[in-house]
Amino acid sequence: MINAIGLINLNESEEFLREITRHRPVAAIPFGGRYRLIDFVLSNMVNSGIRNVGILIQNKFRSLKDHLRAGKEWDLDRKRDGLFILVPALASSALPLGLGDLETMYSNLDFISKSRQKYVILAGSSMVCNIDYRPAFNAHLERGSDITVLYKELDPGRDDFSRSTVLDIDADGRVRGLAINPVRPESPYLSLATYILAKDMLADLVDAAVSRGASDFVRDVILSNLGRLTVHAFPYTGYLARIHSIQSYYRCSMDLLKPEVWQDLYFRSGFIYTKAKDEAPARYKEAARVANSLVASGCVIEGQVENSILFRAVRIKKGACVKNSIVMQKGDIEEDVRLENVICDKDVRITQGRSLKGEPNYPLVIEKGTVI
Repeated sequence: MINAIGLINLNESEEFLREITRHRPVAAIPFGGRYRLIDFVLSNMVNSGIRNVGILIQNKFRSLKDHLRAGKEWDLDRKRDGLFILVPALASSALPLGLGDLETMYSNLDFISKSRQKYVILAGSSMVCNIDYRPAFNAHLERGSDITVLYKELDPGRDDFSRSTVLDIDADGRVRGLAINPVRPESPYLSLATYILAKDMLADLVDAAVSRGASDFVRDVILSNLGRLTVHAFPYTGYLARIHSIQSYYRCSMDLLKPEVWQDLYFRSGFIYTKAKDEAPARYKEAARVANSLVASGCVIEGQVENSILFRAVRIKKGACVKNSIVMQKGDIEEDVRLENVICDKDVRITQGRSLKGEPNYPLVIEKGTVI
């Protein structure tokens, strides 16, 4: 157990994910057949020994609260510490509205200051990985850093840096600068939007930023204080799925069909936990043909499934063919349907004989509850 609160910051851009975030925050996006994005960062914190977790929520949190419940699956349904949903103040004479993630942090400074732990590990949900925070936390203490930022080194010529934050790191591991959403990144060090600092320092920095009318944690707290604070970087070397657009969501989902990626993401530093549902195993009927796919419990398959991900309780009826596609919970794919490079959100029904096809770089998205 480490002496830190876990804070999960859900102020994340939905601009290029609108088709699957219309009714949910980024953290509640289904991923990998049976998980939500928040499961990964929450499991990372629990596996690292954190027993007090606050979730900084902005809006559209009904589906997220339904998924998390009391935190039992993460062993956070506790009499002392546990899982807390932290919402922003709707109106306050001391706090104007529209302050972004700083609004939620400022509204919940009492939770942070009254906690028993001395430090804070602050992370978002869109950086999907399996990481143990303890080595970074120990390095933070040993170096006497004010703030530690976790990062991953990428290949600028091959990897996707769009809508990212990159770090300028010197030979001693100190962060000398950072660039937010650069068109041409000059550094290969991608920030994981994960920060370690003392809770008292976080409270002071947030209070000072809000008093100046600031709104963004990265720009107005981290970047604005690089000159006067000691900010170090700590590397992460495992698999990273960065969900920031429909294309990245589709690409990272398809990566899970590679055994080495699946093993790294779900078992590298501990198990990934999610909401339990007592459903029967998937049923494969006589005519079913399934190849290189992830199939969750409760599915009934009579047709053909290839290089695809099926969430819980999906039905693929006789004569249907699903290729390179994602079908979320309770999807109903009727007879003789053809799907290729398609993302079907929850409760989608594709009626008999329909043929839908997207492109690998531009998958077709069918929104939640749609009947075609």
